Amino acid sequence: MLFPGTVALDNVDYNVWRGKVNVIIGENGAGKSTLMKILAGVQQPSLGEIHLNGEPVHFSSTRDAARHGIGMVHQELNLFENLSVAENIFLGRELQHGVAPINEAEQEKRTAALLKRLDQPISPREPVGNLKVGQQQLVEIAKALAENADILILDEPTSALSKTEVDILFRVIRELTRQGVSIIYISHRLEELMAIGDVITILRDGKFQAEAKVADIDVPWIVREMLGSDPVSTFLAPGRTFGAPVLEAEHITCVNAAGVNVVNDVSFNIHAGEIVGIYGLMGAGRTELFECLLGTERNYLGKIWLDSKPVSQRLIPAERIRMGMSLVPEDRKRTGIFPVSSVASNLTIASLWRRLQRGFAIARKEEDAVVATTIGNLSIKVSSPDVEIQALSGGNQQKVVIGRSLLTNPKVLFLDEPTRGIDVGAKADVFRMMVTLSEQGIAVVFSTSDLKEIMAVSDRILVMSGGKLTADIAREQAEESALVTASAQGF
Repeated sequence: MLFPGTVALDNVDYNVWRGKVNVIIGENGAGKSTLMKILAGVQQPSLGEIHLNGEPVHFSSTRDAARHGIGMVHQELNLFENLSVAENIFLGRELQHGVAPINEAEQEKRTAALLKRLDQPISPREPVGNLKVGQQQLVEIAKALAENADILILDEPTSALSKTEVDILFRVIRELTRQGVSIIYISHRLEELMAIGDVITILRDGKFQAEAKVADIDVPWIVREMLGSDPVSTFLAPGRTFGAPVLEAEHITCVNAAGVNVVNDVSFNIHAGEIVGIYGLMGAGRTELFECLLGTERNYLGKIWLDSKPVSQRLIPAERIRMGMSLVPEDRKRTGIFPVSSVASNLTIASLWRRLQRGFAIARKEEDAVVATTIGNLSIKVSSPDVEIQALSGGNQQKVVIGRSLLTNPKVLFLDEPTRGIDVGAKADVFRMMVTLSEQGIAVVFSTSDLKEIMAVSDRILVMSGGKLTADIAREQAEESALVTASAQGF
């Protein structure tokens, strides 16, 4: 599968075994999502063939794949909470003839049969918004089964589930395989894969790496096959030194709406001038931890100090920014930029209070000077500061968001997945920028699920798993295999 400048899948042969739980695993960028999108009809391969029951097939769309018995349950649930379970299951393919009313009775009857098959005592008329997350996940599975899916792709199905809900899901999966349904199961949780999987396939850097029966392998084998032996580059000079602790967190705990501890009794400290990487996989709790620290999530327990001053739980994000915290969010397009505003406005919006406001008016001359300096210092490629930020590349948009944070003069800069969606060259620019900021005494805390990134630019590595802090390791003592193992311990 080819994308501009990238081979997402390189001559991959992949087998799905009938009536088995077919686990697929690999690091971020290994090609898992692309392969699944091809199988589900979301994308078409540049080269190669798909064979179903020995016959070559081509899927032009998800509907086409569904007609061939392939369904996919995405990690982000695609349900309408104001509609009933039955209405969600038959949405877009209602039982209706011509202009006659929808046959709601038949839809509810078939929904009840599907829920019985999944061992779920849920009323077909129940609004989805009233269901727990685990039950909603099973409604998504029922949607796929309603189209007679023989192959069901589950993408990170347990990322938002409690232990009890995971047990129920596993029971359902085992029952489906007994009925002859083939499950493709994507997850990063190694112990979970060993518990539910029958066959495991490992991808690495877009290529097929290994296939084995789960009964014949163990977790260390998976780690070895996933990582390979590629050397890790570093952006850090030897002999780096740090100042006093600037951020201290004790027993940070946060429970989400589903009752899951997304941050579970996490304590750590960060020194001035130190780059600390937080490594973890999907659902580890990294983003939720950042939200607690910056105050965008205020329903948390625990204590935070910045420069030895307590950070009250009552403080809103704006007040924490004024104290010296700043966050570059994970979802740049949704929460990081104002797309139709100029680069200049995006840069200065968070720091007008500090240096650019005179009474009720903005000091335009000072603002122009600050914008020009920031664009130059961060090497932001833009023809004019007045250009709308949505016209910039992903890497340059990210530099603008980082620049906005820097203009607040932070003592601690949080970067949540700072290289997501940007090219290799822009990634290197971001890493060099992080090192430069640390040399100026700013504490830099960033999260990533990419092992090579965490090793390349971290003075110290914290590992999170299932909301817990499972490792705190100096870079010199860090080994990739130990990080992967620690990232699976909290579930």
